[in-house]
Amino acid sequence: MNIEPLLKALSEALAGESPAVQIAPDGSFILIPQNELGLPAGSETEIAAVVLTSGSTGTPKRTLLSVDALAASSVGTALALRGEGQWLLALPTNYVAGLQVLVRSLFAGTRPWAMDLSGGFTPEAFTEAALELTDRMRFTSLVPTQLSRLLNNPSAETLTVLRRFNAILLGGGPINPVLLQAARGAGLNVVTTYGMSETCGGCVYDGVPLDGVQLTIRDGLVVLGGDVVASGYLDNASLTAASFFEEEHDGELVRWYSTGDLGELDAEGRLRVLGRVDDVIISGGLKVSASTVTDGLHKVQGVREAFVAPIPSAEWGQAVAAMVVGSCSLAELLDGAAAVMESHVVPKTVVFVSELPLLATGKPDRTAILAALADAALAPNAENGTTARA
Repeated sequence: MNIEPLLKALSEALAGESPAVQIAPDGSFILIPQNELGLPAGSETEIAAVVLTSGSTGTPKRTLLSVDALAASSVGTALALRGEGQWLLALPTNYVAGLQVLVRSLFAGTRPWAMDLSGGFTPEAFTEAALELTDRMRFTSLVPTQLSRLLNNPSAETLTVLRRFNAILLGGGPINPVLLQAARGAGLNVVTTYGMSETCGGCVYDGVPLDGVQLTIRDGLVVLGGDVVASGYLDNASLTAASFFEEEHDGELVRWYSTGDLGELDAEGRLRVLGRVDDVIISGGLKVSASTVTDGLHKVQGVREAFVAPIPSAEWGQAVAAMVVGSCSLAELLDGAAAVMESHVVPKTVVFVSELPLLATGKPDRTAILAALADAALAPNAENGTTARA
């Protein structure tokens, strides 16, 4: 993949010498003049990139990321990782995690290496690309599904290149604690990240905000603030007003973004994300957290990945359903789930697959998964509301 033209355009945009860069799914890009970005008249903000949100929960939005926001994010990342180095690009550049690999490289003055994603993400392609890295300090960003594939029957060479990374940033969705334990047990320095396009990607590492990032919980919702927060959405003033606001913090005016995620702080002040506020399932009049069910399924032996969502139910209004990647049987899954969660939250429909359907970002394709779960619930072989399907 030739990323040189894109790197040049991003470099000029970050220097304030070029229009903003918007990257398409195929890696091509267009330049958008500053006066077409809908910023307030007289604004001195320079937008460097227009980034699509993942679209995993609805229509993608075009997020405006300023030069200052991307610079603050890069500085915070370098401080958290204790240095700058060479990055391996293993994610699409049109989404924020992939874009940030290029941006961090430009600020660090290092040459990123892009793996070949034309055939999809495979351990073989990742290993081949990782062998091309030359700097002593090496980093990459992955989503959980990618790391799971790398650790599922890995070759000795794959483990060797993984161990050579100073840090592997892991984010973009719920992380199976068994996967995290396995990765760290294999000698990998995995750093969990939390963030979104609206915060220049990950801005909370291992539960702790990056330097300069503010974190608070309001009415159970995670709210993030600081220089990393986006300038808003292109051509969507109403949604910008609903999602972003400015408010004083410690005597300074801070820009904030309300994430829509439920969260809490543990005894050490680390963030624990509990799931989307709109992921609450109302089944038989009881509220069920999809995130809590996912966490429970991840504790069942043999479960590698799980995606929990509601499906329509004539009896319950909504029923809990799950798509699972794992080596356990349906009976083993249900017995294991019943041992770690209350009976009313155990999934009524279960679909086993070899791999979760994914978006280009590597995140689960919620629309495709919901359709498959709904179909399974109506299948003739469904017994007592529970279906298994390879």
